[in-house]
Amino acid sequence: MANITLTASDGHTFGAYEAKPAGILSAGIVVVQEIFGVNSHIRSICDRLAAEGYVAIAPAIFDRFEPDFETGYTAENVELAKTLLPKFDMGKCLLDVAAARDAVASAGTIGIVGFCLGGSVAFAAATRLEGFSAASSFYGGMTQKFADEKAHCPVQFHYGADDAGIPPENYLEVKAKQADAEFYVYENAGHGFHCDARASFAPAASALAWRRTLDFFAKHVAVGV
Repeated sequence: MANITLTASDGHTFGAYEAKPAGILSAGIVVVQEIFGVNSHIRSICDRLAAEGYVAIAPAIFDRFEPDFETGYTAENVELAKTLLPKFDMGKCLLDVAAARDAVASAGTIGIVGFCLGGSVAFAAATRLEGFSAASSFYGGMTQKFADEKAHCPVQFHYGADDAGIPPENYLEVKAKQADAEFYVYENAGHGFHCDARASFAPAASALAWRRTLDFFAKHVAVGV
């Protein structure tokens, strides 16, 4: 586990967290943050993937406009993180995702998983970038805006039925336009249900979504596929 520095194709340098497995490399996974930066939750996702045999890397996609940004989940933290969203540029973000992909390319096949804003980024990477074998998207509300785009790899979606920020008309449009994707809606789960540091953490939904994600990656990303 280490903090490393990456360079995007436009010359931008930025931070990333990388976690490597103890044994033989299985494949690589890019982990895309929420709006709260590459914080302890995102690092823990990387660590959990490394324990499954993947090289996991989380690019700090906010470094372009707020270097080293990292925060928690209090109401004040949420409001602070939201002030950064107007500076977010999906095109530039995907340059950073591509650099992270390239950084783990030697591991073999590569998947991507993202949460919240990162869930939308994960889907955008599946449609706009080459080199990914699978993409898992957790509660990405922005995905609806480009749901017409065709993915280059298998995609899996996870939404909470009680997510106040992503109403059914949002995710059902995604489901209709991405008919070939795996699509899951979790009852009694709100936004951020997979994060055990958030008040919205839903243990049962989180465990099921994580198992489905690991099975999805085992099928499409792990060595030998």
